[in-house]
Formats: sequence, structure tokens, C-alpha cells
Amino acid sequence: MPGVVAVVWALLPLLAANAALFPLPLWAIVLLSGLQTAVLLVLAAVVGAWLAPRVGLQAPAVSAWLSGRPVGPALRPQWLPGLCGGVAGAAWLWVLSRLAPEALRPSDPASAMPLVVKVLYGGVTEELLMRWGVMTLLLWLAWRVARRGQGRPGGGLVAMAVVLSALLFALGHLPAAQAMVGALTAPVVAFVLVGNTAFGLVAGWLFARRGLEAAIIAHGLAHLLSHPLL
Repeated sequence: MPGVVAVVWALLPLLAANAALFPLPLWAIVLLSGLQTAVLLVLAAVVGAWLAPRVGLQAPAVSAWLSGRPVGPALRPQWLPGLCGGVAGAAWLWVLSRLAPEALRPSDPASAMPLVVKVLYGGVTEELLMRWGVMTLLLWLAWRVARRGQGRPGGGLVAMAVVLSALLFALGHLPAAQAMVGALTAPVVAFVLVGNTAFGLVAGWLFARRGLEAAIIAHGLAHLLSHPLL
């Protein structure tokens, strides 16, 4: 939820600048914007908590904390994979910043999304939405269809869930790109889809193999390390 608050706060100047175009008062637009994402976040949290154990996905550190066990041993196997994923993600973001279409490059660096928003919303909220919620649901649906809910999902089903959730993660960035450029062009769409799908595959793999916290560490660290370079 701090990520939801942070992103709405960051978008407030843009919403205020276009307040005359909205059919509702600014406060209502801000409230509805935050409420929409908050509801989706709650649904993702519930879906993940309900379905993840059934398909072998987990959030080991959170599970340890909720059951009163030490969190450290649950986090220890996730730190190094998360760190590697974060370094790779930061390098990828740097490469993308050099290859970005002109329309996606902010004319004013001060208008870029604040680091705290990238870490809280990108690193935590998006991982809860797309990996804990969407990827878990996709894997569970595939498991129910292909395996009739018996045994554990095989590697092929897990890979399919990783790929599909990465694609949906990338598609979810198109509205923001459209807000920046006005009309989506083929180069912009290709750039957004390829750039975000690539990292979505990394985060999905970390979630499947190590746990949700590894994906969160990688996503947050990617933004943290790349921020001074962009």
C-alpha cells in the first residue's frame, strides 16, 4: 500500500495540471486512482495467499514471519539470486535508457518518477500484483486444466506462467507510455514490450525458483542501482 500512495502522490502534479479535463473534482480523481490500484493489490494478495501453496510457489520470509519463525534463514537463500537479478536489471535499464525512442526520453529530468516511487511501487507493489497475484493465478489455472489439480505443476507449466505474466507485465506499461507520447507507434510499443518482458522473465524465474522476496529484492535493487545512471 505505501507503493500505491507513493505513485498517486507522484502523479498528483500531472493530474492537477489536467484537472479541467476531468468530469470529477481532483480529489475524487486522486481517490479513485489510488482505490483502483489498492483493490487490485488486495485481490492479488488474496489470490496469492490462497493459490500459491497449491502450486508450489511461496513467499518464504513472509511465511516465516507470520508463523513466528526467524525471518533470516528464509531470506538467506534469496539474497544472492535477488542481488544478481537486481544488478542484471540495473544494467538492462541502463541499456534501455540509451536505446529508448526519443518520444520516451523525458525532456526535463526533474519530471522523472522519484526513486522512492520506483522502489516502493515497482519493487514491491508490482511484484505483488504481477508475480504473487497474476503469475500464481496463471499457473494454478494451467495446473487445473493440464494436470486436473493433481501433483505439482511441471517445469513446462511454470515456464508458461513466467512467460505469460512477463508479457502481461509489459502490456501493463503501455498506458503509461501512451500518456507520455500521446499516440503509440510501433517502435514505442516494441521497446516497451521487449524491455519490460525481459525483466519480467527474470523476476518470474526468481519467484518460481527462490521465492517472492527474491523477485522483490531484484526489482527494487534494479531501480536503486540504475537511478544514478539514468
